[in-house]
Amino acid sequence: MSRVPSMVSGGAPIGEVRSSAKRVALLGSASSARRDPAARKWSWKLAKVFGIDVYVHATFLLLIAYVAFSGLVVGQGVTAMARGTLLILAVFATVVLHELGHALTARRFGVRTRDITLLPIGGVARMEALPDKPRQQLLVSLAGPAVNLTIAVLLFALVSLLRGPVGIESIRHAGGPFLTELMWINVSLAVFNLLPGYPMDGGRILRALLAMRMQPERATQVAARVGQGTAVIFGLVGLFMNPLLMVIAVFIWLGAQAEYSMSRVKAALAGVAVRQAMITHFQTLSPGDPLSGAVDLTLAGYQQDFPVMDGARLVGVLTQGDLLRGLGTRDPNVEVKQVMRSEFETAGPMDSLDGALARINQGDGRMLLVIERERVVGILTVENIGARLAMEAAGRQVEAR
Repeated sequence: MSRVPSMVSGGAPIGEVRSSAKRVALLGSASSARRDPAARKWSWKLAKVFGIDVYVHATFLLLIAYVAFSGLVVGQGVTAMARGTLLILAVFATVVLHELGHALTARRFGVRTRDITLLPIGGVARMEALPDKPRQQLLVSLAGPAVNLTIAVLLFALVSLLRGPVGIESIRHAGGPFLTELMWINVSLAVFNLLPGYPMDGGRILRALLAMRMQPERATQVAARVGQGTAVIFGLVGLFMNPLLMVIAVFIWLGAQAEYSMSRVKAALAGVAVRQAMITHFQTLSPGDPLSGAVDLTLAGYQQDFPVMDGARLVGVLTQGDLLRGLGTRDPNVEVKQVMRSEFETAGPMDSLDGALARINQGDGRMLLVIERERVVGILTVENIGARLAMEAAGRQVEAR
């Protein structure tokens, strides 16, 4: 998760439009982040760029409104308000380009990016995975900062052609040259994202370099610890210079901790097959069954997600989320086929469990259907995997006594 603090703040008041825009600039991109598709209900699609859907979250509009009206509150006038709003939009356009740099580089290595979403804290690119080879991961991580540096160089050339000031001192006060300010913002985005605050871009670069010399899980753990150390430094600096750094520090710490935990889980699941954790005794539904029947099965047992079978043919899946949404908007007697999903993730019983867990996290975060010879032979959920890990941990404790 990338976060960028201002390198060009000139001590302006917090409520100032220019200062607000710059603080937005300080929040870079969060590449390769996982996001539940259900959260998209608060987002609107802006465009499709290179086959990748770009969304804007509702809270981003609140940010624009805040920046626009804060300028009026402090008496800066309509011109300053418009300039601050335009700067924010320009900064987030560069954030989208930053994310596209990651996404298009990943595409070269066969990794698809599902979508990009603009949030007040920056951009979120939802990739299906990262390339397997450390060198490819390195190139993907470098691509985002490289885009910002390229934009900065192009803006430098344009400002120089227009004979405008290019020094950082020219933007230390409100109302400085717009293009020069945008240039230095892109420099700050690139430089800050290269700091080793895993899972920022710099931390992922460090992790890729380490993975060339050690096991991937160990490389992730080392990069995560370095990232948490970076977060502590940000927090301490933020106490005396910029409170925003303290917020960034929290995001980095939590992101690094999540990556560290995931790396340990992946190591524990290495070499384990899906069949060793899947549910083999499960109920199925028919497309014509009423939702009330799914409610009865859920309340009667531990199963929350159901394959939907038309005879011997698998036609869909009804997750707990689908069921709840269906009950909230339709009659309980409506047929399952009206709310089931026809697109779903699958795995084979001999697939690796760590890879299956990654697919669950990259999908809707709920389940995989296990298919063998065109038959549903099991269901795999995060809860099943967690239960296996817990039992193995308990077994190791018994052996250690």
